[in-house]
Amino acid sequence: MNTNPPKKFPATMTSGPQDIELEDQIRQRAYELYEERGREEGHELEVWYRAKEEITIKKFRITSA
Repeated sequence: MNTNPPKKFPATMTSGPQDIELEDQIRQRAYELYEERGREEGHELEVWYRAKEEITIKKFRITSA
């Protein structure tokens, strides 16, 4: 019997410091969105993808300016 639980993988794969920073920003925004929804359970993926989209668009605008 295996007593070691399976490892959880991050929602996005990271390969360097910039990717880790991006994922941290997404995680922080996702938590803010979760709190705005009144900490309603069952919308984890929706909130994660919305946060990812917001952060990605924000980064794109900054680098395009």
